[in-house]
Amino acid sequence: MRVVCLAGGVGGAKLADGLQQIVAPGELTVIVNTGDDLERHGLTVCPDHDTVLYTLAGMADPAQGWGIADETFEVATRLAQLGEETWFRLGDRDIATHIFRTERLRAGARPTEVALELAARLGVRTRILPMTDATVRTRVRTDAGWLDFQDYFVRLRQEPEVREVRYEGIAGATVAPEGREALRSAEAIVVAPSNPIVSIGPILAVPGLLAEIAAARGRGVPAIGVSGIVGGKALRGPADRMLAALGDEPSALGVARRYAAAGLLDVFVIDRADEALGGAIRALGLEVVVTDTIMNDAASHAALAREMVSAAAAWAARSSSGVRP
Repeated sequence: MRVVCLAGGVGGAKLADGLQQIVAPGELTVIVNTGDDLERHGLTVCPDHDTVLYTLAGMADPAQGWGIADETFEVATRLAQLGEETWFRLGDRDIATHIFRTERLRAGARPTEVALELAARLGVRTRILPMTDATVRTRVRTDAGWLDFQDYFVRLRQEPEVREVRYEGIAGATVAPEGREALRSAEAIVVAPSNPIVSIGPILAVPGLLAEIAAARGRGVPAIGVSGIVGGKALRGPADRMLAALGDEPSALGVARRYAAAGLLDVFVIDRADEALGGAIRALGLEVVVTDTIMNDAASHAALAREMVSAAAAWAARSSSGVRP
């Protein structure tokens, strides 16, 4: 089954790892959020892309879920001694990725081309694609005004309450040809348990991307998502607080409502802890699958991925026979 996964953050990387374990080589494409990209020390840094890349390459720090295992920070330490801001610390080996990317971009390569080169050089068999080749930056409005996303997320440790979110540059963005081709040849579309506002939200906002997903669903391709909020709490990050601050219910139901309103999904996966929300989610027009969704290791990554791909295949089989849930 050719699978396209929309992902961002650690949760997205974990599910992508699970999918890579169970999907045949060359059959998986991960489209990653680029709204939280930034410039640091003259280098282009792509946190969500690199989290997925390092995870699929088997290099990620197992405790943090991001960065490189056994990383050192001698450069960051020296920069601090020189009086530079180091609230967004780059690891010594991680810097090599950013130097490679920045040099290739300055030479005229598209971000998608650079992403494919990085995956190939690290031995990753999955295609990891940025959501667009255009520059898009997620910004959040707090009571103190507008902030760049990483200022809010890293420097301020997600403490300010978010009043509004916008994706600067999104109007001029388009789906790259590689992403469009992947969606048009997909046999299943998977939405990872990433933050629905600042990880999946920017991907869906790329002009033309939702239309490609709608066209795929119109061909009978199932779209299946999973909640990153379990028992009313985000497994990582501020998704629950952001949903509440923006007037949505901070729960699996709140995530399902967002995706249903976007016309994104056919099937929604929730944790056993949220089984009582199943009826309300079904009322949104979504099929519901209840399973264990918390991913703690490679085996649990694969288990959730297998559950989602099986549910997508079952939905597709019922749809092709004219039987809908």
